[in-house]
Amino acid sequence: MSANRRHPGGTATNTSDPGGGLARRIELRRKQLGLTHEDLATRARMAPRYLEYLASTGTDFDPDGFHRVATALELSSEELRDGRADEPPGQRPAAPCPGSMKLYPRECWDRLATHGIGRIGLATHAGPAVIPVNYSVDSRTIVFRTSSDSTTAEALDTEVAFEVDHINEHLSEGWSVLIVGSAERVSKPETVLRLADEPGATPWAGGKRDLVVRIIPTRVTGRLIYAA
Repeated sequence: MSANRRHPGGTATNTSDPGGGLARRIELRRKQLGLTHEDLATRARMAPRYLEYLASTGTDFDPDGFHRVATALELSSEELRDGRADEPPGQRPAAPCPGSMKLYPRECWDRLATHGIGRIGLATHAGPAVIPVNYSVDSRTIVFRTSSDSTTAEALDTEVAFEVDHINEHLSEGWSVLIVGSAERVSKPETVLRLADEPGATPWAGGKRDLVVRIIPTRVTGRLIYAA
């Protein structure tokens, strides 16, 4: 049957989904809510086998039935149809013929310049830590702001790791860049002032962040995963 089949009272929701995204979203959300298949069917006022059939085929959902399933999953119809903006990546199947390759340092820096959130890995008095930070790329170094009493301030004068990645969920592709280097304080007032105008200079966490830290790389590596 067509995914646009007409039903009494309206037109069927267009949920044709050959890649199984709808079924995956329903199953993932069901598990997030701790529901059994029977629980979900009861919430949606559908027979369990019929709900399983609709979810697996992605067709023949009448508007009311689709809305009931979305409501049972505590989602809007749009979120169920298109996916949530905060949906965790990596849930789709891998590409049919995935491949991977190393990135040259120049390619790593090209990708780093397109992003503004990374993760810094460091040793602290309480043990190893990985912390997300806003960052800027400045002359092939990584710069971020923090406060003097923060955990990330413990990175000063030590060797740290810094990682950024990106996933294209639709294409099952992605990349990751890892930098290892030393962290030092940026102390020249004119440099601090200049860096304050760079993209990513204002931390999302807010608060007073008057310590500017620069990571000077000793090793830059990256890997690309692609659909062959």
